[in-house]
Amino acid sequence: MARYLTLAAFGWLTLTGTLHFAIDVVGQYLRGNHVPGPQTTLYYGLHSVFALGQVLFGLMCLWAVRRRPDLLRDPAIVLLSVAGAGAWLALTIFAMEYWEPKLNAGIFVALLTVAVAVENARA
Repeated sequence: MARYLTLAAFGWLTLTGTLHFAIDVVGQYLRGNHVPGPQTTLYYGLHSVFALGQVLFGLMCLWAVRRRPDLLRDPAIVLLSVAGAGAWLALTIFAMEYWEPKLNAGIFVALLTVAVAVENARA
């Protein structure tokens, strides 16, 4: 059960990062929703870094969980994951006006918390 929760947490992060990039960056660029300028560059840059950071971190963690299922027993890995979750949540609260990224980051935090609790209770 703990392994599936860990896979669900990092899989959710990868999926939502991919969807965020596809919708907020690629989709809006193809539709031409923003006029060229510094504010548009900042918008695309913020959303690209946010989404691709989620995807890369999620894929790296999925690969690591596949190689070592009890990954969340290591306090350093838990600390790194919690720091990443906190950073993504802080970015959504302070820099993004949409509610969807806030919800996605909140779900990741909840999944990660449950996965860590179940993994440590199992030990």
